[in-house]
Amino acid sequence: MIPALRVSLSAETSGLLYGLLGVVAFSITLPATRFAVASLDPVVVGLGRALVAAVCAAILLAIRRQRLPRRHEFGSLLIIAAGVVLGFPLLSAWALREVPAAHGAVIIGLLPLATAVVGAIRGGERPSWLFWLAAVGGSSAVVTFAAITGGGGLHLADLALLGAVVVGAIGYAEGARLARTMGGWQVICWALVIAAPFLSIPVGIAIWQHGLAAPPHAWIAFAYVSLISQWLGFFAWYHGLALGGITRVSQIQLLQPFLTLVAAATLLGEHLSNQALVFAAIVVAMVALGRRAPVGRTTPAAARP
Repeated sequence: MIPALRVSLSAETSGLLYGLLGVVAFSITLPATRFAVASLDPVVVGLGRALVAAVCAAILLAIRRQRLPRRHEFGSLLIIAAGVVLGFPLLSAWALREVPAAHGAVIIGLLPLATAVVGAIRGGERPSWLFWLAAVGGSSAVVTFAAITGGGGLHLADLALLGAVVVGAIGYAEGARLARTMGGWQVICWALVIAAPFLSIPVGIAIWQHGLAAPPHAWIAFAYVSLISQWLGFFAWYHGLALGGITRVSQIQLLQPFLTLVAAATLLGEHLSNQALVFAAIVVAMVALGRRAPVGRTTPAAARP
């Protein structure tokens, strides 16, 4: 589905470009989610978006006549579904009913670092000590920001966002590992289809209890998180991670907090405090330092388009 770049670019550079495309797609997720959960139940937004994406994914898989996942691939797909289809959307949707999208953007800024950790464990990548030093610095800055803006302590919503980071990182790294042999768009499509039966019951209950009454802007936001955030954005993201390396390409998400903060200010009218910008800049600086650090790989970088 994603055509291979035809110019003379290294695998790492091509992976970074695909990763950047995915990050641009993901950057509006938090503001769009906050738009949607203002009128729709968080379960409908967090899990219902995956049901919509699963229908589109099933149609695409059928049109392209894709083979069924093999037995050893099925376990990985379950991990991916639990992380990026179930865990991350539901936890972030609930949290964004309690905190501004700008605040959530900085907490989610931990995701590149967490993905690098899981990539080193599951993806056969070996970052240098300089990379891990930068990772610890960035993580400390994010947790400090959450404590300060939370009135001296972490709120329950902050814990939900941190949980979303953990499960999202696992889903990203496992998806990138599987995309090396299966293909990036196939991975997210099969993960969505596998998760769909488990999503239908809680989404159905939430609709029965809370209904679907919402203004047009909430449905536009829901359409964005369903088709872009939960589906199409992963085509580029997983392909980029598999092609350029999980540790390297995950760091391109250092751009996402800035893009999300700007989107939150533009779409939601949220105030951009100097404090938020300072901590976001610290996080970006730490991840950028890690991006420049040496990273060894013990697995091949080849990835299917």
